[in-house]
Amino acid sequence: MTAPAGWHIYRGTMAPHDGIERLASPPPWRRFSGPVLPQAPLVESPNGTDPGARYLPEREAVELTNVALMMRRPLLVTGKPGTGKSTLAHSIAYELKLGPVLHWPITTRSRLAEALYQYDPIARLQQANLARLDESAVPSVGEFIRLGPLGTALLGRERPRVLLVDELDKSDIDLPNDMLNVLETGTFEIPELIREADTGDVRVQTADPGGWATVRHGQVRCAAFPMIVITSNGEREFPPAFLRRCVRVHIQQPSSEKLSQIITGQLGESALGAAGDVVSDFVALRETMDLSTDQLLNAVYFATSGLEIDGETRMKTVRRIFRDLGPGAEV
Repeated sequence: MTAPAGWHIYRGTMAPHDGIERLASPPPWRRFSGPVLPQAPLVESPNGTDPGARYLPEREAVELTNVALMMRRPLLVTGKPGTGKSTLAHSIAYELKLGPVLHWPITTRSRLAEALYQYDPIARLQQANLARLDESAVPSVGEFIRLGPLGTALLGRERPRVLLVDELDKSDIDLPNDMLNVLETGTFEIPELIREADTGDVRVQTADPGGWATVRHGQVRCAAFPMIVITSNGEREFPPAFLRRCVRVHIQQPSSEKLSQIITGQLGESALGAAGDVVSDFVALRETMDLSTDQLLNAVYFATSGLEIDGETRMKTVRRIFRDLGPGAEV
């Protein structure tokens, strides 16, 4: 693998480091001044279990990730399913020690408001009624507000969080445009807090398990713009206004050499040595079929698992694992 350039903060080498502290100042139009307010400490993933710990990105992905970090812009990652688009986000968080990845999985029902925060007025009313009955203090409105993944990513922190917006091309047609203002300003308001007569510092829940944070004057403002990785399988086009606010990278299908590195990283040298025919079969079939790297890993694991299977049955089963994922393929 090519040695990382000197200006690279993210190196793609699977080795955690504190390089984020060397991140250059943002351009004047991408500077954010939100306060760093009290928050629950991040709970790190146990060593060796993070999905980003074994990811080897291509050189172009490393280069453009560093551009996105420097410019404080979202990284729009396109490519076929199974090429590692989502894992790139985990790799960035793991290597730069930015905490667990915040995840916003997109569906046709996804809305910006829910990704920012959710408010439960019914629970608040019930608790207020109970408090009146026993003459206890009415709970703060903040106890009924939970920040979503995007809202949590925008909290004021000294180091940026990593947010994975997964498969944006599956969203309602308006969602990319709805996101523009938040991505540009790095801030949003919580009207339920602003409406309170005395809304100084309010403690709310976050998208992190057991997490909480302080919100001041009903407004969430980022101090360090989050590293937002947006993935797309290329099923639709995005509006130009959205595209110009992103740094874009396309993840290519892995070469034979890269596939060997992936197998070694996930299953070890012995698995690679015992699965040469499986890899060559996969590469040949990929010329006419839509296949993912996940299918190859499944096939190699099966083929090298030590099961007492004759060679013909083994290869027939491997071929069944290599089912075409393209449109119109046999189910």
